Amino acid sequence: QVQLVESGGGSVQVGDSLRLSCAASGRTFSTYVMGWFRQAPGKEREFVGRISQSGANRAYAESVKGRFTISRDNAKNTMYLQMNSLKSEDTAVYYCAADIAGDITTSPMAYDYWGQGTQVTVSS
Repeated sequence: QVQLVESGGGSVQVGDSLRLSCAASGRTFSTYVMGWFRQAPGKEREFVGRISQSGANRAYAESVKGRFTISRDNAKNTMYLQMNSLKSEDTAVYYCAADIAGDITTSPMAYDYWGQGTQVTVSS
């Protein structure tokens, strides 16, 4: 069993930056592909980005590419999402997730464990 806890959400202005953290329990964090997803009101949960077990490989949704950066610190069992140049359309609940099988996919169905989410609100 893996427990994931997101933190760092909040209310910011357009153009601001925010860093989210995802702390994982357990001793096998370094073996999971980790992902970030978000869900805005009335919309489906969407892929934001993922990072490989070692952190060497990352992938991002087109909507955040160049503005968001995912990183991880396996020694601290923590993943991060650095969000720069935030837009109003980035407003959503952000979730971190763990994929045990290490699938190369953007589908939330592939992820086995989820955090409770953290709200990010970007206003103009």
